[in-house]
Amino acid sequence: MAAKLTCDIDELRTLFLFEKLTDEQLGWLCARGSVESYDAGVVIREGDPATCFYVLLEGTIALARRVGGDDVETTRTDQRGAYAGAWSAYLGDAATQNYNATLRAVTPARFFVLDAADFTELMRLWFPMALHLLEGLFYGTQNTQRVVGQRERLLALGSLSAGLTHELNNPASAAVSATSALRNRVAGMRHKLALIAGGAWDRRQLETLIGLQERAVEQGAKAPVLTAMQAADREDEFTDWFEAHGIDGGWDLAPTFVQSGLEVGWLDEVLEVVDDGMLEGAIRWLNYTLETELLMNEVEDSTTRISTLVTAAKQYSQMDRAPHQVLDVHELLDSTLVMLSRKIGDVRVVKEYDRSLPDIPVYGAELNQVWTNIFDNALQAMGGSGTLTIRTRKVNDRVQVEIADTGPGIPDDVVGRIFEPFFTTKPVGEGTGLGLDISWRIVVNKHHGDIAVESAPGDTRFRVTLPIRDQEREVQ
Repeated sequence: MAAKLTCDIDELRTLFLFEKLTDEQLGWLCARGSVESYDAGVVIREGDPATCFYVLLEGTIALARRVGGDDVETTRTDQRGAYAGAWSAYLGDAATQNYNATLRAVTPARFFVLDAADFTELMRLWFPMALHLLEGLFYGTQNTQRVVGQRERLLALGSLSAGLTHELNNPASAAVSATSALRNRVAGMRHKLALIAGGAWDRRQLETLIGLQERAVEQGAKAPVLTAMQAADREDEFTDWFEAHGIDGGWDLAPTFVQSGLEVGWLDEVLEVVDDGMLEGAIRWLNYTLETELLMNEVEDSTTRISTLVTAAKQYSQMDRAPHQVLDVHELLDSTLVMLSRKIGDVRVVKEYDRSLPDIPVYGAELNQVWTNIFDNALQAMGGSGTLTIRTRKVNDRVQVEIADTGPGIPDDVVGRIFEPFFTTKPVGEGTGLGLDISWRIVVNKHHGDIAVESAPGDTRFRVTLPIRDQEREVQ
């Protein structure tokens, strides 16, 4: 509880903030303001409407910012003249007029207190030029951050779009190629079917051949994965069998039978049900069948890949979702990794996910921007080779995401500044210095979480901690 005391002009004159003021101006301050005494405890609280400007006359104070669920002390001082509170009131509606920190009296303290409206009048009447300079600095910095921030997001979007286009082009081209080949194989099958129908095949032989055809298709669905050496050896076996039985171009047929998971012994079953004169036609008919299945599998794999990429892009952008959702953080991480897959290249990605973590309230698209910035920095630091490790775990009542890379590390004289706006160690033109600043604001300001970094050569770790419960919305 504050106690009102007498305002002394001579005492105000001893403060560095007021030492250049005239007696008339000091009298104006005492007439408009007041001296208040506080016991140890909270004087103003972060987030409350900024109604007063406080100047320390006596005592020790501490300023703290809310980070996640904790108050982090940023300043502690007993310097007379130190100020806090509604110091940006002169900016009016251009700035958020709430206290941006919690002011606590560590010991009993006295303050000179001025109403925000009076502080604004003081600034405009006494320091018009200084006020214009401060406003210019504020608006200029704000505009620069906005423009460069937009540019940063556009650069990231352009890079991701190029990567996504490349990733989509590969399966799309494969699907087109497979479809074209499939058309030719189907035409060949129709031709072979006409030859078989016009041949001397009896019903029993045809039924047996069709049975072999179905078995071959089933075998192809569960074909084992062979090494290159194993596949080559098996192709040689098929080629030898074809040559031994007078089938021309066996070397061209062999890969299809091998890819379908068949063994040479299976051909002996074909030999048992067809005459020698019909063997080659039966083999080529079965070859067309197997090729058709393989091509359809390729089309299915390609279109599935395209669908997966489109799903990941929608998940990444949260295009069809409300801005604020309760989501699985692993889905966000995975969709970002998919979007960056081209940049990942030969980097080994290790996921150590705690799948028991609950879904958490987040702004999904913005949080994906955080993962993009951190992943991108890590990949650049590793230069195309190394290990990127993503760990998730529960820490008290929060979800923590740790992203570690094996790059050279961040120098000690730099690590403390990486979240500063416009600070970058990249060459001119390659970085805006806003990526991690934007990430910090998204995590801390928007999600009431925390972001921190530890770095040593070969082991740099970013830790993003997010609340499991949406405390801000629960209060509302």
